[in-house]
Amino acid sequence: MTTARKDVETPAVEPPVEPPTGDAAAEPAEKAARRRPTGRLEAMALPLTWLGVIIVFSIVETETFFTSANAASILASQAVLVVVTLGLIVPLIAGDFDLSIGAVVGMSALIIAILNVQMGWNIWAAILVALVAGVVVGLINGALTVLLGIDSLIVTLGMSTLLAGVALWISGANTITGVDQTLIDIVISYRLFGIPLEFYYAMIFALILWYVFAFTPLGQRLLVVGRNREVARLSGMRVSTLRIGALVTSALVAALGGVLIAGTSGSAGPTTGLDLLLPAFAAAFLGSTTIKPGRFNPWGTVIAVYFLVTGITGLQLLGLQSFVQNIFYGGALILAVSFSQIIRRRRMKRGI
Repeated sequence: MTTARKDVETPAVEPPVEPPTGDAAAEPAEKAARRRPTGRLEAMALPLTWLGVIIVFSIVETETFFTSANAASILASQAVLVVVTLGLIVPLIAGDFDLSIGAVVGMSALIIAILNVQMGWNIWAAILVALVAGVVVGLINGALTVLLGIDSLIVTLGMSTLLAGVALWISGANTITGVDQTLIDIVISYRLFGIPLEFYYAMIFALILWYVFAFTPLGQRLLVVGRNREVARLSGMRVSTLRIGALVTSALVAALGGVLIAGTSGSAGPTTGLDLLLPAFAAAFLGSTTIKPGRFNPWGTVIAVYFLVTGITGLQLLGLQSFVQNIFYGGALILAVSFSQIIRRRRMKRGI
């Protein structure tokens, strides 16, 4: 019997790759260690600057600035701005803009004033209608932006102008006063530690929003949508639904801000809320440079709002006129956008 010979090729065996040792192994660790202090400095720069501003004005204006009454006034007076800005960062995180927030605030406050004062509605029913109106505005913004593919800047700018015209029409260009005292009581009359309750409402909302983005799948999905919609879509996420939901949330929160304004002043007029747009965007972008640099985040937003108002209040106490507010907010918005872009580019280079 003849046995056929088979040539068997033995596969070449790759030599084992030696793990990097010495300087090669230490290099990535050293780079990471160098990034940590820089990242911490970026994250804490704004809170430390805010603390420095407080110290400076407390020394310069001890009798007027460094008082419990002034502190309570600063904390409470910006509660509406905190709430509105927190609502604004939801679509910003998802990659959309909402320029209608100020007009929605005014619309909500005006609906409450008209229904409660002129038509005699119960205050809670008036508030419910105002919130539903906010949801409707958000749905329209979302549908036009997402379903028709129109840029959110155009849609919400047009909506803002439309609502401002409607407010002027239904109010007769008059300020409506006399909102039910019940709403005023639960917003500013009742106090805790000398601070009106509206401040605590804002902080509770900030806590809820922080929890959503830090610990829930919904928050994580919105972050992914904002970073890369195509990746989110390929991952099976309902990008359109998430974007519409973000714009509805923004409008609903703005309507809540209108409820707070109505409860703060007891009145509403055709221009109510329109002056909140610039401060809200300035605080949102400035807040994205702190706590979690390069990302819109709730606590950074809160710190940014109070940093800005602390600086404005201190300068006004030094005798500067009211124009300093526009200069401060406008300059802060420009600088914040610039810094956020710088941080984003640095992180992209690092692959973070």
